[in-house]
Amino acid sequence: MTPPDRPPLHKHRSRVVTEGITRAPHRAFLRATGFDDEALGKSVVGIVSTQGENTPCSMALAPQADRARLGVAAGGGVPVRFSTVSVSDGTSMNHAGMRMSLVSREVIADSVEVAVRGHAYDGLVAFAGCDKTLPAMMMALARLNVPGVFVYGGATLPGHARGAQATILTTIEAVGAVQTGAMTPEALAATERSCTPTAGSCPGQFTANTMAMVGETLGLSPLGSAMVPAVYSERLAIAQRAGRQVMQTLARGWPLPRDLVTRQSLENACAAVAATGGSTNAALHIPAIAHEAGVPFSLDDVAAVFERTPLIADLQPGGRYLARDLHEVGGVPVVLKALLQGGHLHGDVPTLDGRSLAEALADAPEPDGQVVRPCSQALQPTGGVTVLRGNLCPEGALLKVAGLRSLQFTGPARVFEDEDSCMAAVSARQYQAGEVLVIRNEGPRGGPGMREMLSVTAAIYGQGMGEAVALLTDGRFSGATRGMSIGYVGPEAVLGGPIALLRSGDVVRIDAAAGTLEVMLPDSELAARRAAWQAPAAPRLGGVLEKYALVVRPARLGAVTHSGAVDWPYEAPGP
Repeated sequence: MTPPDRPPLHKHRSRVVTEGITRAPHRAFLRATGFDDEALGKSVVGIVSTQGENTPCSMALAPQADRARLGVAAGGGVPVRFSTVSVSDGTSMNHAGMRMSLVSREVIADSVEVAVRGHAYDGLVAFAGCDKTLPAMMMALARLNVPGVFVYGGATLPGHARGAQATILTTIEAVGAVQTGAMTPEALAATERSCTPTAGSCPGQFTANTMAMVGETLGLSPLGSAMVPAVYSERLAIAQRAGRQVMQTLARGWPLPRDLVTRQSLENACAAVAATGGSTNAALHIPAIAHEAGVPFSLDDVAAVFERTPLIADLQPGGRYLARDLHEVGGVPVVLKALLQGGHLHGDVPTLDGRSLAEALADAPEPDGQVVRPCSQALQPTGGVTVLRGNLCPEGALLKVAGLRSLQFTGPARVFEDEDSCMAAVSARQYQAGEVLVIRNEGPRGGPGMREMLSVTAAIYGQGMGEAVALLTDGRFSGATRGMSIGYVGPEAVLGGPIALLRSGDVVRIDAAAGTLEVMLPDSELAARRAAWQAPAAPRLGGVLEKYALVVRPARLGAVTHSGAVDWPYEAPGP
């Protein structure tokens, strides 16, 4: 591609810290960190990760971030490492801690902004591994619009249990099997010990791998990087190249994150999600990334792409294969090339190295026919994720249809006011086949924090009731969720959405083929219930949840917490 005519961005921000007589105190602080005269004349690049011991997803990040430091240095810059928080979805699910998961996306993005703007770094290499940490880093890059690269830490390798391949989803669903007596506690314990043998994120096309694919498709990550397992040494080379890449972008002045995050690339990202049966959470995170880049992009825009994109990758949880399998047949570029050949991708968008996406994919492998199929042999004619609409969800709802045996379901509602009461009923098997389990008051504001319901859906599957019931919520689902599980119902209950008007026994009709979600009540009855409805009293929350509930926007807009993209003013160095 022909880049725009821009000057180099060498020290375009850090000059305000390092140049001029009045910056002598600043330089003194930098010298205390190891800077010398030569370093003070170089571009300064932040290297941020969510490295920590709270989740296996983040435990492989430190050595990768260290290699990025070498790449920045080799490219003539000064690397400065720092870290930020993460919340493990694995250990926060199914209790109040899950309210912090989506909130952490905003906290991470904010913290990276604070560090980069506070220290006037010229560029950024960002590493993340767990579900919300990936979109958080991409949001930060788009918000800051400094030369930057996002690098995913990689997925874990699968384990084995009872003679078969196993992942964390195997253990989560096995809980339900124990509750029904179909599995012994001893077998569950053996599965627990063997399903996650290495560091890394969940290995299916759950939220982490889905968002890693989004990063590649948007151009924020190096092509071919996302599906490399966390423990493969190849990741160290990828990280080092990422450091050099930032320095090359500084020298060229292009492409910056907002050059990469455009309406066309966002549509490409949605196509990649749909084509792989990716996580429904992507429909929450992609609009949030767009918001940071100043591109209006809502659930309606996501839905339009989902509806026209075929499902071509046979990936778990709806399919058979894992991230490692996709890596072995060529990784994300294989999916993107198949979509491009099928006319489902914009090929004229830029990539990280300045080539167009079509140019960058020219040498990518062809689909292998098993893990990834050509569009002419698609698994389904439309994507693995569907947006539903109807009198229960005027602002839309999301259902992952990849792997579903039936796309229709009709049954009486059994209404729960929160996830905990539904989980208690499911654990006690106090529900019936044919019911629609409704969990409300779990939206972005009502939760607050929009908890995901993986433990509930997995327990239902483990009890052998996977598609015998449906689940409907204004909260979220994990990327590992499967079955007739409908989330992100909008408007949420606390805002008076129709889900707040449902009563146990109301008949709910779901038709994923037609894209509809309805309660079989006349408009007059819904109007009467609305007139009698009163908003629940808001509890005093304190702390981060109180602040989040005050500012969070609807799920269809990405559950974002500020008004949108602004250009950070350039400051000239002091005298």
